[in-house]
Amino acid sequence: MPTLIQSKLHALGVPVSDVEERFIRGGGPGGQKINKTSSTVWLRHRPSGIEVRCQAERSQSANRERAWLELCGKLEARVRAARDSAEQEREKGRRQTRQKSRGQKVRMIQAKKHRAKHKARRGRVGDEW
Repeated sequence: MPTLIQSKLHALGVPVSDVEERFIRGGGPGGQKINKTSSTVWLRHRPSGIEVRCQAERSQSANRERAWLELCGKLEARVRAARDSAEQEREKGRRQTRQKSRGQKVRMIQAKKHRAKHKARRGRVGDEW
């Protein structure tokens, strides 16, 4: 396995033993050759359930490298999405707990006074009849 792929897996904290690798016969156009050779590579990361299938090249080794790179990309995207959602949660909490600016406070008080005037104009029903 190329060192680039090994370094990516190491950076993600994914051991190679967590990945199931199989070589299967491909499908689609290609005729007799595609039916005889097992050049398609199928990878599955057991803990996450992510699957990758590659038969873009005629060579099994080229397909294997492409499949591993694609799997690394999917795992990186998953880690990035988890990190982004955690960051969004932190930001949301920070926005909710920070103090209001002076302008926000003034607008809030004006809105409350306006609402109070509106409610003060209400009267009892039936007193005027």
